Amino acid sequence: MGFVMTQAFPFQIVGFDLDGTLLDTSGDLAAAMNHALNHVDRPSVPVDEVRHLVGRGAKVMLERGLERTGGMDDALLAVALPALLTYYEANICVETHAFDGMEAALDRLTARGVTLAVVTNKYERFAVKLLNEIGLASRFATIIGGDTMGPGKAKPDAAPIHEMIARCGGGRTAFVGDSTADTGAARNAGIPSIGVGFGFLNGTLADLQADATIDHFDELHDCLIRLG
Repeated sequence: MGFVMTQAFPFQIVGFDLDGTLLDTSGDLAAAMNHALNHVDRPSVPVDEVRHLVGRGAKVMLERGLERTGGMDDALLAVALPALLTYYEANICVETHAFDGMEAALDRLTARGVTLAVVTNKYERFAVKLLNEIGLASRFATIIGGDTMGPGKAKPDAAPIHEMIARCGGGRTAFVGDSTADTGAARNAGIPSIGVGFGFLNGTLADLQADATIDHFDELHDCLIRLG
């Protein structure tokens, strides 16, 4: 009697960035940033522009928004940032939605025994709140934010990636993201990265210098096998 051997999946852990990778958060981030800009008498920034300001956390996003609307200074930032954070926390999942095919891709990886995790430069409390509100938090073994590891230890620093791997029990790991902060963190941690072409790219997909790229979540499973 014969039997068929199932090839072992090459990665035990797959980590994901959040904004622009798992979820299109641009509508809610733009609303929050424009609320903060208007609070200090600055004009709003179009959603399509806000997409390119995301990736290094709320403070950097707002600094970039202030630069685009008349110049950034610390006094303005000190007034505008609390307004942004308060608004965003209260309106974190109004327009946010999953990218096409994302949940099916996670299902497929989970079925292969892969442990899933999130490492984002969004504040941890916001990441946890958002993933809970959208009903995805239970899919991930850990959720690490830009402030989890302490000052100066957000992506592209390797620290949050190393912490993710430790929390997930160790094993061969890949990371999926849409920014140079994501691919840089993976590179600094010594693991391969996959860049997504549907995210909040600030430049071209090639600029990410990822080890592999995908244009849709349907491609993720097979891309990981080739990468492994």
